[in-house]
Amino acid sequence: MGVASGVNDAANDTQPRRLRDALRQARIEAADRTGVVVDLRDAEMARLEILNEALDPLFAEIPHDIELFDRGISQGDTPRLWIDMIAHVVMGRDKRSYRLVQDSRFGRKVLAESHDVQAMVKAVTDYIARRMVEREHALATAAVPLEAKPAPVAKQRSGFWPFVFGVVVGAIGLFALALFVSTRGH
Repeated sequence: MGVASGVNDAANDTQPRRLRDALRQARIEAADRTGVVVDLRDAEMARLEILNEALDPLFAEIPHDIELFDRGISQGDTPRLWIDMIAHVVMGRDKRSYRLVQDSRFGRKVLAESHDVQAMVKAVTDYIARRMVEREHALATAAVPLEAKPAPVAKQRSGFWPFVFGVVVGAIGLFALALFVSTRGH
């Protein structure tokens, strides 16, 4: 029994070491993967910042009274370069291509995709121009009905018939009161 227990003790000593080694190796691999993910996210942020700087001249041309566009880079699981409330640039699956995406009530729509910064600047420029034209049309459409349509005129009713109705009801009420008082008195 002494020998068998010694063999079991030796087996128990080797198994925990193997598990400990496997856990240590798994932790090292997870840390390496996390480092790669962080490196990829940093690379995405750097590429989006390059595009953001390339868009500076475009945004400088937008009149200050138009408050449609609010550009900025958001960090998170997926970094994004926001153009306005519904459109942003995100890196593609390969982490090298830019993708201009617009959110709508029907889902996301890819407006442009390219590896080239200048091609994306052109796509964002086209998008901004379309949004500014949509804004002009919305403002023009909203202004026309207010000016073209006159204010509704309320019908003026004569107060004659309500007056006649009130006199008749009052006379009937007085007659009923006089009848009631005369029948009570006898």
